[in-house]
Amino acid sequence: MTQVALLSRVRVKAGAGEQFVAAMKGVVEQAREEGGTLLYVLQQARDDAESFWVSEIYADEKALEVHRRSAAMEAAAPVLGELIETAELMVGEPLAAKGI
Repeated sequence: MTQVALLSRVRVKAGAGEQFVAAMKGVVEQAREEGGTLLYVLQQARDDAESFWVSEIYADEKALEVHRRSAAMEAAAPVLGELIETAELMVGEPLAAKGI
């Protein structure tokens, strides 16, 4: 089966950076426990406290669905929806990497 890679770019509302990180804490902790989640990294721009991106790699589509349907994602979704100003999602597959 083919691995699945996601790259999400998010801009939160002015002043909501810390709230976004707090809301994502449970999602990141859940990802650490998911066997099919190979990489899950929340990142923040150095020069813009409201700009974030999340890099994700899943073993396959089933692993991605497990993550999407997790209790942590369901709990965080309404909060994140209130904080996010804009979001962009790219879905693909890893072609070359180091460290995963």
